[in-house]
Amino acid sequence: MSETSNLIAAIDIGTTKIVAVVGQKSEDGKLHLLGIEKVISTGIKRGVVLNIDETVNAIKELVFNVEAKYGVKLYEVYVGIAGQHIKSLQNKGYRYIETNQEITQYDVDQLFNDNYKIPLEAGENILHVFSQDYTVDNEAGVRIPIGMSGRRLEGNYHIVLGRVASVNNIEKCINRVGLKLNHLILEPMASARSVLTAEEKEAGVVLVDIGGGTTDVAIFYDGVIRHTAVIPFGGNVVTSDIKEGCGVLQKQAEALKTQFGSALGDLEREDMVVTIPGIEGWEPKEISFKSLAYIIQARMEEIVDYVMYQIEYSKLYDKLGAGIVITGGGALLKSLPQLIKYRTGLEVRLGIPNRYLHSSTVEEANMPMYATSIGLLLSAIDNPVKKVVEQELFANEFEEQSPQPKKVEPPTRKEKKRKEKPEYTTGDLFGSLKKTIAGIFDEKDVEM
Repeated sequence: MSETSNLIAAIDIGTTKIVAVVGQKSEDGKLHLLGIEKVISTGIKRGVVLNIDETVNAIKELVFNVEAKYGVKLYEVYVGIAGQHIKSLQNKGYRYIETNQEITQYDVDQLFNDNYKIPLEAGENILHVFSQDYTVDNEAGVRIPIGMSGRRLEGNYHIVLGRVASVNNIEKCINRVGLKLNHLILEPMASARSVLTAEEKEAGVVLVDIGGGTTDVAIFYDGVIRHTAVIPFGGNVVTSDIKEGCGVLQKQAEALKTQFGSALGDLEREDMVVTIPGIEGWEPKEISFKSLAYIIQARMEEIVDYVMYQIEYSKLYDKLGAGIVITGGGALLKSLPQLIKYRTGLEVRLGIPNRYLHSSTVEEANMPMYATSIGLLLSAIDNPVKKVVEQELFANEFEEQSPQPKKVEPPTRKEKKRKEKPEYTTGDLFGSLKKTIAGIFDEKDVEM
């Protein structure tokens, strides 16, 4: 949070970029997005923090830019979590209701809290518990059982698990910057919040967020989450394939993917080529658009097949009336919707995170690569205070407030420094993209 009233800040720690967003709830109930800033991420791999110092330095730079550019002070943030360590499971619980008593909110809450008592593997922790539906005696499919009469209340829940070490590393990075971690939010759920409609969630839809290091999957049906998964492949493996297949530098491979790449080789012309400047002393290389597209298509088909496996595992393929919504930086790849439709047999559309934003928002909100970041703010608005009852992620953060007054400690030197108004400003981080082909391999590439 900042000193500005009702201002909310969120940080999306990704494999290729770290994004900070600042906004507040407008009078019409929508999110008024004040600004978006990003920096290059170097200490993250497949959504997991591997280098604490590099990640901390990147977040420091990001916070520096946000506070100076928008004139705010950040103290508390919501952070997204994903990575290959994330997994999910289904759980059922039940409790008996006293005779001649109706089901109350207390019964529902106690049944919900029982999910935090399930046995876990060493090093695992519960990140989220999502209630799906209930069964009252023999009546299944009940969405709201409160007020009903019954002897046995049974609930179906979707539980998301994560590694304790990965969670602690994220918290450590945020704390070292001098910020307080309000809550961790599962990134597929955040992305779904920003690009999916209530109608799509009711009809059945798959959210596929293609990032740099991972591809996040969230499946909804009948208005509730049914399945989540994190696939440890993303846009970076496509770039690596281009680097090896074409024999070019990493920077050149990224530019080839973003500027000339396509997910369907059959649609590209064989006589169209792009010339890559050679290393000093070497001749330039000519790469055909068709050859480049076939390299990309092979890897994207593998990612789509993993998505299809998750859909089949959920046993909801026949109930996906709204098809697939793709978002994230990788969703911008040319002809990708056609490839996914061909491989899965489902309708596909591109998810843009501007559906729930106030009209006077920033232009970057129209880019799918910011779906997770904007979704974090929307999720924070939906659930401003989050408490874990049984199994706590952060022991000190969610403690009940003591009724006794707390002793006020004098501010530390670090806190005094943070309260000083910065004397610097930053320029526009998102300059206009160059449209000319000449010299693109000398420019700093925008990664998917």
